[in-house]
Amino acid sequence: MADITNTTHANRARAAAENPVKRFFRATEIDTRLLGMIGAMLIIWIGFDLLSNGLFLTPRNLWNLSVQTASVAVMATGMVLVIVTRNIDLSVGSILGFVGMIMGVLQAEVLPQFLGFEHPAIWIVTLLCGIALGGAIGALHGAIIAFLNVPSFIVTLGGLLVWRGATWFVTSGRTVAPMDSTFRLMGGGTEGSIGATASWVVGVLACIAIVFAIINSRKQRQRFGFPQRPIWAEYFLVGVGCVIVLGAVAIVNSYAWPVAIARKYADANGIAWPDGGLFIAHGIAIPVLIAIGVGILMTFISTRLRFGRYVFAIGGNPEAAELAGIKTRWVTVRIFALMGMLCAIAAAISTARLNAATNAQGELDELYTIAAAVIGGTSLAGGMGTIAGAMLGALVMQSLQSGMVLLGIDSPLQRIVVGMVLVVAVWLDTVYRARAK
Repeated sequence: MADITNTTHANRARAAAENPVKRFFRATEIDTRLLGMIGAMLIIWIGFDLLSNGLFLTPRNLWNLSVQTASVAVMATGMVLVIVTRNIDLSVGSILGFVGMIMGVLQAEVLPQFLGFEHPAIWIVTLLCGIALGGAIGALHGAIIAFLNVPSFIVTLGGLLVWRGATWFVTSGRTVAPMDSTFRLMGGGTEGSIGATASWVVGVLACIAIVFAIINSRKQRQRFGFPQRPIWAEYFLVGVGCVIVLGAVAIVNSYAWPVAIARKYADANGIAWPDGGLFIAHGIAIPVLIAIGVGILMTFISTRLRFGRYVFAIGGNPEAAELAGIKTRWVTVRIFALMGMLCAIAAAISTARLNAATNAQGELDELYTIAAAVIGGTSLAGGMGTIAGAMLGALVMQSLQSGMVLLGIDSPLQRIVVGMVLVVAVWLDTVYRARAK
């Protein structure tokens, strides 16, 4: 008892002697790497805004930025699990292009012969077929890696070449367009957004979810006897989370429809055109909602399910995971199958946004996806990574690309910058792991 009392007093004395900043981060349990990434992103945003004379930090550009990030963010959530297990997937861009072309042909040429154009079931059948195809391709890659012991680098490099070539053979290089009108909603645009009212509803529900998550976490810690955060830290996290969510909703709701589209809408619905024009907010884009939904689902899979625990166990120590009875080969197959399905979802977003399936679709997306995961804190040494970090990394990568396009920087220089950022991110990861040891 005396030892316990002395230890408690020692811990309290150590906490009192701590730097206030360290004490704050220890109490709130905020990931400093994630916070550093947010700080870097804010610096990028402010820098591009100054260089573009205030064009970057506008509701229009930020709304477009969120839509442009969606497809890479979806794939980055799967790339986290792949890299955590000390593998790599270089074929994601080619899978996106191939599956996108198949979905384009299905809804533009094949299904209308049986169902007719604009049939309500076309987009559903197309999406399900695309996800099934993506999962099958991913499972094929995973089976070769797991059961034939071919390194994932070689398998997916071969997949990059094979599926890019197969994309061309589907239509002999022809672009397929247009897409089904309901399918196009997954790409964003004026119609592919949920509007102001629905966006506020989503924002309020997200705030309620944040409060529930904090309360549930506190109850679980109390149940299992784990240390709890101070009450003020819980209130702080809820407040910051709700401010970020509602602030984001306010920004997307301040981006109005173009005048020509708003006037057409007013004429079609018998709305009188006011002198100052009609303000109709875009609200949250549907592809952004899809990406957020995928992120939440992938976070649940990686942190709450046995499969997720197996993934991180394999990444931490493959031999120990094998000895513990984990079927590592089948886990590998499932990881790559899941990656393929996420590529299919990203293909749907990309194809719907372009309103066409092209042969160049998805080119270099493997670079941006891997970079997003690594910048987001996923260690190439395996065993470490977060879904939220990868999605934030995707936003950072897209911010760089969008800002450079806004400044009129040539494409070759953009690739140089992205390559340099990727190298720096890996170097920082190496430094972080060395210090952690």
